[in-house]
Amino acid sequence: MIRILKYTEYLYLAIALISLYEIWNLWGVNREKSYLFIFFAVVSAGMFLFRRNYRRRFERRNDSGRK
Repeated sequence: MIRILKYTEYLYLAIALISLYEIWNLWGVNREKSYLFIFFAVVSAGMFLFRRNYRRRFERRNDSGRK
C-alpha cells in the first residue's frame, strides 16, 4: 500500500510539471487557458506536498509501533 502512495505523489508532481510546460506555451497565445493550467499546477504541487507529508507521518507511526 505504501508503494502505491509513493507513486501517486510523483503523479501529482508530473501533472504540476506538465501544467507548467503548458503555461509556458500558452501564455502569449491564450492567457485564459493558461490561468486554468496555473490552477492545476498549484493544486497538483499542493497535493504532492500534502500526500508526501501524510505518507511520511504514516510510515513514522508504523515504525514506532513495531519497536
